Amino acid sequence: MDRRELAAFLRSRRERIAPAEAGLPAGPRRRTPGLRREEVAQLAFISAEYYTRLEQARAPRPSREVLSGLARALRLSDAERGHLHHLAGVPPAPASAPSREVRRSILDLLHRLPQAAAIVLSATYEVIAWNALAAALMEDFSALPRHDRNLARRAFLGPNLAGRRLYGVSEVAEFAASAARELRATAARYPDDPEVAALVAELRSGSEEFARLWDSHDVSVAPSLCKTFHHPLVGRVAVSCDVLDIADRDQRVVIYTPDPGSPSEEAMRLLSVIGTQRMDVPG
Repeated sequence: MDRRELAAFLRSRRERIAPAEAGLPAGPRRRTPGLRREEVAQLAFISAEYYTRLEQARAPRPSREVLSGLARALRLSDAERGHLHHLAGVPPAPASAPSREVRRSILDLLHRLPQAAAIVLSATYEVIAWNALAAALMEDFSALPRHDRNLARRAFLGPNLAGRRLYGVSEVAEFAASAARELRATAARYPDDPEVAALVAELRSGSEEFARLWDSHDVSVAPSLCKTFHHPLVGRVAVSCDVLDIADRDQRVVIYTPDPGSPSEEAMRLLSVIGTQRMDVPG
């Protein structure tokens, strides 16, 4: 543990964060640049006394839990998070569960795609971020509990009213096969994660199709380049489907874009105006 370097690093990261970035009022008498020590301690869920000792190079080695709290409170990047662990003499632990934390740059990217519907999927097919057009095309994910934002669960166990299984996607069988294969690989990467195990058990017990696909032991996945949605308000929407891997988070950005000048592009423009205000038709 390099106490002096750790102390200097913590001070430098604390002083660069404006209070507003952490959701804190600046206050009329704030003299310290960035956050106060007690504010960082509060955000990291540790005592102010212990954090002060860290910055004074007098504290004992912090645990991984403390370092995780500090990384969150100080809004550290992935590189900074790793550096923090190494200064503390506590190498980062390998991921034991799929990450649900989406980088700010990826969130910004979603909202800079006004003519495309885009979502971020975790390794378990949970929708963990989306833009407004994706909510209009698929579903208002903000109105759903986390349990219902999982596309694999939706594909195998969700409603199929009026033949609109999985938002009316024509290639739903292809998607289902791909999801089962991806989940088998995910289960191998995170063998000790209870959420992954529970999801697989739920799908196997509730869907004969998933059980059959799971028992095939296939893990190879062919890319799906096109999707066709059948939307209850604007009808058929054909889109290109591009998937960008975020390898360090084990996540994927899925981008749906219509061909320029096509009827589907017009449909997407209409959806951008309609938004989710009339999304009361079950999918």
